[in-house]
Amino acid sequence: MKVEIQPDVRDIAAQLGAGVPYALKAVAGQLADDPDMGRPSGLPGILTVTVDGDMFEDCPDLSVGYIREPDRVEIRFLRAAPSAGPSTDGSTEPSTDAHEQGEPAGPAAADVAVAVREVADAWHRIAAWLQSNAPASYAALRTGAAPAAVAALEEDLGIPIPVELRTLWMLTAGDDGADGWGCLPGNMALMNLDAVASRYRLKTDAQAHQDALNANRPEEERITVWRATRIPVIALGPADSTAGLYLDAATGYLGSWSRYNEPPGDALDTLITYLEETADMLEAPALAARDKPGLIGGTLVWLSSIDPAQESRWRPVAG
Repeated sequence: MKVEIQPDVRDIAAQLGAGVPYALKAVAGQLADDPDMGRPSGLPGILTVTVDGDMFEDCPDLSVGYIREPDRVEIRFLRAAPSAGPSTDGSTEPSTDAHEQGEPAGPAAADVAVAVREVADAWHRIAAWLQSNAPASYAALRTGAAPAAVAALEEDLGIPIPVELRTLWMLTAGDDGADGWGCLPGNMALMNLDAVASRYRLKTDAQAHQDALNANRPEEERITVWRATRIPVIALGPADSTAGLYLDAATGYLGSWSRYNEPPGDALDTLITYLEETADMLEAPALAARDKPGLIGGTLVWLSSIDPAQESRWRPVAG
């Protein structure tokens, strides 16, 4: 389901508190999965949900109004809502919180809020470091994708995009690289949405070919090179899509992919832990174990994948 947010709603979100844009993105993610979660408002055709501001830093309780159409949701208004409080008889007023709009939605809404906040916090740490220390790498980051673009990709892939990945793409829709280096460990790069769709099609086509061959193979000899729940998200480099990392929407873990269809290596990172560790390595390079950040001019270059011809120009990050 496509979710669109009106520009004036985004402006209001920025005015209500630093955490409100994150909360709005969390609501958009929930509506993409459950567009009927709202309750009728006093306005014709408008459904509303409220958000518990305590789930986000610097965020009041919110009331979000939207219209639900067959193929899309459009968020039309946003305002601060009074918190539910005790009534005159000492009982608590019933809440219209978004996570009361269905039996399992309470814990799910809390999980969504936490995931949105953790991804946003980790990415903002990375982006802030790049802006201060590696301006060329910072300039290579794309602006965030519109919710409609992410929804279109989700429809193209045919699988739900996890909220962590949806949030990341709304913050930045890819890394074009600086001097050929991406900003992630190993000089890898966050793929743009078109590259994700293209690589996903190639990998699913490769599995379809194997499935045709598997029909004539004994069960123990059948080959799986790709699963439909795997979403390619990170490439070996900005211009090198021969290998990279995928996020498995079913398990929440990252894994390795390659154009040569080698078996994926073990990877126990979630997207959140991967981003958090990247931020940690940039902020405290002396403690970095997986890779070492450094600079060549205004570009972030990780030591593990540096071009030997450039090694003499590389300077480790102090800290």
